[in-house]
Amino acid sequence: MAFDTQRESTSSASGTSFRSRLRGPLGRSQGRAGSILAMLALLAAVGPCAALQLPPASEDPDLRHAWQDYQDRHFPTAARYYARAARRGQPIGEYNFGMMLINGEGVRRDEARGRTWLFKAARAGLAQAEYTVGLLYENGQGVAKSQSDAVYWYQLASEQGHSEAQLTLATQYFLGRGVAQDYALAAKWYESAAESGVEPAQYIIASCYEHGDGVPADLERAIYWYTQAGLQGDSAAQYKARVLKEAQRQGKPS
Repeated sequence: MAFDTQRESTSSASGTSFRSRLRGPLGRSQGRAGSILAMLALLAAVGPCAALQLPPASEDPDLRHAWQDYQDRHFPTAARYYARAARRGQPIGEYNFGMMLINGEGVRRDEARGRTWLFKAARAGLAQAEYTVGLLYENGQGVAKSQSDAVYWYQLASEQGHSEAQLTLATQYFLGRGVAQDYALAAKWYESAAESGVEPAQYIIASCYEHGDGVPADLERAIYWYTQAGLQGDSAAQYKARVLKEAQRQGKPS
């Protein structure tokens, strides 16, 4: 599945083979906001993921040819064009060629070289690459495992509006992994991801507003975000929205 680099966001439905190697447990939080932990457990089961390929965001001829060849499953030709773009310092070429090396698409699998190109793209400021490097550090994939380094890269990607990075960064703050535990910052980044339409983030920020975790308790905001998650088919969110609306109507605490 491809991802629009104008938003540079990702979906948990993509990158299955790479995701399985970048997957890691989310850990536990002690004592507070237990209603969110079930959702965090679900996120751990799904696992974070990296997009396998990014479409061209410019008229660069190498990227355009590579993208078409990749879509047509002409992987060796796509890899050659991406390599040309990468050697010219084109961040999307660096990222896509790196991913092809890691996954052995059209080229001999070479994860070490692939990571080198991913780091080049990340240092050039490509949000998807920043997020992917964060996954590498979080899971110790070819680098020394470091939650603090993971948070550093997630932060950079989040500040560019990368919604999956925002969701992951929020969870790091919520659980205190690689950074001091901070429910307020967790809520901030969950809401940012929720505003981009990330359904798990919508459910979690709704729970934060319902229980006052990191934000002032606000029944209206809780109902709003449960409703948004429900509109994406989350039956638990639909139920929560109905219960809170009824409680609101009767003037009862949630």
